[in-house]
Amino acid sequence: DSWRHSHHSAMKDSGGGNGETHFSLQVVSEAFAGKTTMQRHRMIYAALSDELAAGLHALSLTTKTPGEVEKKAGTS
Repeated sequence: DSWRHSHHSAMKDSGGGNGETHFSLQVVSEAFAGKTTMQRHRMIYAALSDELAAGLHALSLTTKTPGEVEKKAGTS
């Protein structure tokens, strides 16, 4: 998603790198069972702490359990 944010001053001032700093992620895991959306997102941010420190700027997250994915697929 970085191309959508290239006009932001933080992107213009990044001074190097490949410019890839904004991503959309869809993560499906049993580890999310019984967790709130905020708890799930914190798990992802913790797993990506090194990348965030190195310039990863923004994530758009969709976090589901396998059961939530199956449930939605069954209602289509």
